[in-house]
Amino acid sequence: MGVRTQSRLVQSWILASQVTPLSLSVDYRKIITIEPGKRGGKPCIRGMRITVGDVLGWLATGMTREEIRCDFPEITDEDISAALVFAADFTSGGWRRLA
Repeated sequence: MGVRTQSRLVQSWILASQVTPLSLSVDYRKIITIEPGKRGGKPCIRGMRITVGDVLGWLATGMTREEIRCDFPEITDEDISAALVFAADFTSGGWRRLA
């Protein structure tokens, strides 16, 4: 591995490490669960059968946080935030460092 490649890897790691779940206000690791036998191993909210994808889908269709909490009283505003933070971290590869 060349010096240039190593330098890019270190820079990428430093940038990625600056965006942690804690810096985004919610530590999703305490809320998002992944169980092989539940919903096909998809990330779920606190062990429930509601997935991060479900929450993102509802938000994408225009549902407000209040509407989601009204339709699913077991979900909290923190759960919704955790789903968003998990999705942001997942797309930047941060979740791999936590495994």
